[in-house]
Amino acid sequence: MWGVLLGIAGLLAFIFSEGLSATIRAWSTEEYSHGYMIPLVVAFLIWQRKDQLERIRFDDSWTGVLIVLAGVALYFLGELSTLYIIIQYAFLVTLFGVAFCLVGWKGMRKIWVPLLFLGFMIPLPSFLFNNLSSLLQLLSSQLGVAVIRLFGVSVYLEGNVIDLGSYQLQVVEACSGLRYLFPLMSLAFLSAYFFKGALWKRVLIFLSSIPITVLMNSVRIGITGILVDYKGIAMAEGFLHDFEGWFIFMSCLGILLAEMWLLSKIGRDGNRPLREVFGLDFPEPSPRGAAVRYRTMPRSLIVSALIIMAAAFSSTMLERREEIIPQRADFSSFPLKIGQWEGVGERMEQIYVDALKFDDYIMANYHDDEGHMVNFYVAYYGSQRKGESAHSPRSCLPGDGWQMVDLTEKIIPGASVNGVPLRVNRVEIRKGDHKQLVYYWFQQRGRVITNEYLVKWYLFWDALTKNRTDGALVRLITYVSPGEEVSKAESRLNDFAKAVSGELEDYIPGEDSSGRPVSRLASHP
Repeated sequence: MWGVLLGIAGLLAFIFSEGLSATIRAWSTEEYSHGYMIPLVVAFLIWQRKDQLERIRFDDSWTGVLIVLAGVALYFLGELSTLYIIIQYAFLVTLFGVAFCLVGWKGMRKIWVPLLFLGFMIPLPSFLFNNLSSLLQLLSSQLGVAVIRLFGVSVYLEGNVIDLGSYQLQVVEACSGLRYLFPLMSLAFLSAYFFKGALWKRVLIFLSSIPITVLMNSVRIGITGILVDYKGIAMAEGFLHDFEGWFIFMSCLGILLAEMWLLSKIGRDGNRPLREVFGLDFPEPSPRGAAVRYRTMPRSLIVSALIIMAAAFSSTMLERREEIIPQRADFSSFPLKIGQWEGVGERMEQIYVDALKFDDYIMANYHDDEGHMVNFYVAYYGSQRKGESAHSPRSCLPGDGWQMVDLTEKIIPGASVNGVPLRVNRVEIRKGDHKQLVYYWFQQRGRVITNEYLVKWYLFWDALTKNRTDGALVRLITYVSPGEEVSKAESRLNDFAKAVSGELEDYIPGEDSSGRPVSRLASHP
């Protein structure tokens, strides 16, 4: 039995090595640093049920074989679509199926919740993480400013920039609260698991971790702002800044414990002390003289092992499938004169290049005959496999104090990409009295897409059917001068989008009628 289980463990480690490696790399970040503890905690939770499990007669469960098949199918889907998140969850599904085969229905009733806890070690997909981070940055900024004003400090808020007059504090991604949220949600799940009370109380304990984190992170931002106002910018840096983070997280735990104490006093079981309602039980020792029955090898486990072995062999064949990365012209040759527009190229700071992980890009300021400027930016990815993909401007634009006040879709008159009318996202952003107009779209494998979630769907579908994941984000920005009508700025962006859309086909490969990649300059660099 142990030999088969060790063999299955080795095969799973081999099959899911890339997904597991990506998971462990995510644990090196502060948001997911608690991930190292989760497998150990799950092992403890299962051991905690040892006395109950050893009294159960384990039967074959062919349901487990079906779950293993589903997990293996999900793995191949993840490999073909080159998405880590699918591979990571495929591992959990397969592991769940193996456990089903091992202990059967009766045993799974005892350990399914601990196994479910393994889901907390999987990082969020990057596009969800970025969107959630941006949302929490803005929300924490607003609540933090409210805390500062409670103490009579004059403060002005622009997006996620807190202006104290002599100092400005920017609530960056590291201050969004996600460093507290993910660990606290994991601890809240454990607390709800150990809490011996009504189901609604357990659900409330788990869900309350979200508002507790947001509120306490906002308090931290508010306290930092107050200290900076009185003592200077050093209060937002160094040891004190890190100590505040530790103190706020411990305060979140304290609030969670206080909430459980309060819930223990409510309802029919309200007379029990907290140590009885919330306690760590250890398994009873096996009774002396008890009859011991050694089980035979479950047939469902043997079948699952054979399925996993076949999947391991097939995965070695799958690695030979090389992704198609089309030939194209580099943006270094992109024209800086397009019709009436003349441009000046710019270079992006290396810190942003490293964060965005694109393969090629262009950033330039183009001026027309009247001196009006359009900032032009394209980030191209030859492969968007396994986490490296275009970042949506919806996550980036609210930064640095800019706020999105209007977001719509529109078709640019007279502009087309690969013979299809150009549809863009139109965004108005403001920062105090300043206003800008933004157009952006995703140009990927012959398509123009405006919806971020459709981008992810086509990324999966094209990887599966075309073996391609290349694509680009295109963004245009123009400043709306004081007193200038937005319609005039819109006309300016329309003209530039119409002029540049034809040029882009040379640098962002589309596809021909047979679905093959095509770029006009690819054969004539």
